[in-house]
Amino acid sequence: MSKRAPRATLKFHMKSNADIRIGKDADLMAQLNLLVVLHHLAEESRVKAFEEKSATVKVHHVTAAAKKLLKSVRG
Repeated sequence: MSKRAPRATLKFHMKSNADIRIGKDADLMAQLNLLVVLHHLAEESRVKAFEEKSATVKVHHVTAAAKKLLKSVRG
């Protein structure tokens, strides 16, 4: 498994951008949500590359997948 982001740095950035209280495991949930989004982005990019019969995932596959993913998240 890849390295995780430093918890202290993540907590610092979360606290500096908002005037709200943050729970003790909020940084872990933010990191988990990021991993889930990246997983969906990778899956959609792979599908897009497969549809175009490409052996590798290229930048335009990721861009198209990101637009689709952001559109579905927005509602």
